[in-house]
Amino acid sequence: MRATIASLLVLLAALLLAPVGRAGDPPAAEDPGAADAPEEATAEAADPDYAAGVVALRDKDAARARAAFDRCLAKHPDGPVAEECHWEAGWAAWVQGDWGAVVDHWEAVKRVDPDREGLAGYLAQARDNLGLADLLARGREAAPATFHSDVPAGTTLRVRAVGDLMIGSAFPEGSLPPDDARGAFADVADWLRDADLTFGNLEGPLCDGGTWSSCRPDAPPGRCYAFRSPERYAPLYAEAGFDVLNTANNHAGDFGPTCRARTEALLDGLGIAHTGRPGDIAELEVHGLRVAVIGFHTSRSGHYLNDHEEARALVRALAADHDIVIVSFHGGAEGARHLHVPEGPEMFYGENRGDLRAFTHAVVDAGADLVLGHGPHVLRGMEVYRDRLIAYSLGNFATYGRFNLSGNLGVGAVLDVTLDAEGRFVTGRILPTRQEGEGLVRKDPEGRAIDLVRTLSAEDFPDTGVEVARDGTLARR
Repeated sequence: MRATIASLLVLLAALLLAPVGRAGDPPAAEDPGAADAPEEATAEAADPDYAAGVVALRDKDAARARAAFDRCLAKHPDGPVAEECHWEAGWAAWVQGDWGAVVDHWEAVKRVDPDREGLAGYLAQARDNLGLADLLARGREAAPATFHSDVPAGTTLRVRAVGDLMIGSAFPEGSLPPDDARGAFADVADWLRDADLTFGNLEGPLCDGGTWSSCRPDAPPGRCYAFRSPERYAPLYAEAGFDVLNTANNHAGDFGPTCRARTEALLDGLGIAHTGRPGDIAELEVHGLRVAVIGFHTSRSGHYLNDHEEARALVRALAADHDIVIVSFHGGAEGARHLHVPEGPEMFYGENRGDLRAFTHAVVDAGADLVLGHGPHVLRGMEVYRDRLIAYSLGNFATYGRFNLSGNLGVGAVLDVTLDAEGRFVTGRILPTRQEGEGLVRKDPEGRAIDLVRTLSAEDFPDTGVEVARDGTLARR
């Protein structure tokens, strides 16, 4: 297997799939090409344009890099140097969002080295994004000039939503619950089932196989977190009442595209809608309402949270032929120190985890009716913007074994929201939960989630934050 060149850019790209399993810990970011440095030196010495392209990538000048790699390929149409130029040219095109060029370059690499490290996963992401561009174009062409709903007046949609879900991992050994997760939702199932639509964020694939992981076999404990729940756990989500699961997050790619596809197939077989990969959008009909759920993430493995223009275009396209559009997003810095929603982008271990205030307002402006956040592993505040509820983080809900659950990291909630047929926020309630021991979810009679959301909403959104009563009911200011 040849070297991974331009190690700095590969490191950045690896973060698109690198998991973070314990709140507050840094993502695994090992350079997959570090062990192959001698070949990089050989490739750089072989062609000065290749070397110039690598430097341009490190300087984040994608246009200059592509021009250099094009010159390299003109001189070396095939052979080892051509392979390296195609690989790095693909990364330069990735930075620019030119998905057709990314696919072309990496298909050329695949023809000569199909087992190249990382190629299968990243090529799958590039193809998904290329398909998404086609989907957006078709959506613009097919969208009606306006949309009229024939849903009877007074129709409502009652949503219950939770944050992170990972009820046991077969990786590493010893991370499964003693009852094989049969009681994972036993204490809260009545809350989850009591809704028109129940949503959660699924951290990690449901898969018994998979040969790829962002964790190296020799990764030291505490440096890398990858999840893989057994396939036999999939029916537990259906039995608990989940209708939609989000896979737009930094663990969906654990163990590669094969396991991601297997997860989607299992959910399809159970009648659970899912959203995650670019172009993967959950569509349901409830009480005659056409509902779309689209998940965003801070990498191109999902609908891209950091591209607000594309996000607006996607939501506008969905709003054109759906009564209700729900946006899910996995973003924000992680850990107990990150309860508040800052102004501007959130940086976490060098990665842009999103300008969440700007993103959420942008998608509501484009037609989103409810915005559900997760990713920081803690609850955050909520606000009502343009009559639409935004929950900035629903925290950890049912996360067994490999999550830090100390303090506020173990405080969760079931968010109960009622929307009218136009998507406007009508009423809501926080149903407080906590996790005990290694991560067993329980109803919380102390109601810590209620007090936490009340305080954070008032502090972060003094003009638009929700009012939270002692019993957890919500009202706009």
